[in-house]
Amino acid sequence: MYTEPASNMAAKSFGFRATNYLMNDRYSNKINYMLVPEVMWGTSKKIMVHAAGILGNSNQNDGFVTNPKQNFVVEGASFYLKYRVYSTDEVQTHFRVAAFGRYSFNNSHIHEYAINLNTHNSGYEGGVIATKLLKKVAFSASGSFLHAQDNGSKKFLFGNKSRNAVNYTLSVGKLMLPKEYTSFKQTNVNLMLEMLGQTNLNKGYSYLDIAPSVQFIFLSRMRFDAGYRYPMVTKLHRTSTKGFLLRLEYNIFNAY
Repeated sequence: MYTEPASNMAAKSFGFRATNYLMNDRYSNKINYMLVPEVMWGTSKKIMVHAAGILGNSNQNDGFVTNPKQNFVVEGASFYLKYRVYSTDEVQTHFRVAAFGRYSFNNSHIHEYAINLNTHNSGYEGGVIATKLLKKVAFSASGSFLHAQDNGSKKFLFGNKSRNAVNYTLSVGKLMLPKEYTSFKQTNVNLMLEMLGQTNLNKGYSYLDIAPSVQFIFLSRMRFDAGYRYPMVTKLHRTSTKGFLLRLEYNIFNAY
């Protein structure tokens, strides 16, 4: 939901996503809305590529001053690549490991100490994720290094030593329906629980969130996700710490 598994999308396939973030602003008590439209490409069984736009109505000039206009504008773009480095597949079980990288550029105001390349910051990220499937239950864990750059003419406000951070995630998901497969037309229902954390390598401050979610897969190609993110540890400053994620996705297999 909030993170990618180690598994890739099918080779020679395309996917289209629209991810909506509705996050409560701690200072204005208003809703910050971010829209991330995304195109995905399974170039081979080992490589997949994403390209995403970043649009939003973020109302923060910084962590303390509010901009009342809240214009909905294009703020940036993001590029993501994942390479599967290891896989063992058996009946109803597999173990996969993938390396991933992301580069983002953003022109919005930098208003929080935490680094978020999905929506707020320019910079790059590299990491590893592992996924283990046991029948109807999947476990995933990831770790990555992030470096924040200036957002165009808008400088990173917290000092050069604070530009680096590590992200870490742990998640579990279970297939709830169908109880037995009889057709690809059956609707799949998955429940997931994710732990999402970040630590700034200079100050040592961290956040840790918990995110329960539900996922529906229709006709094996259309997907709807709904999740809610809630903070458990809040030592690393963020203007928005809790809110909803809503996502629509459609995949085209054997596209060429």
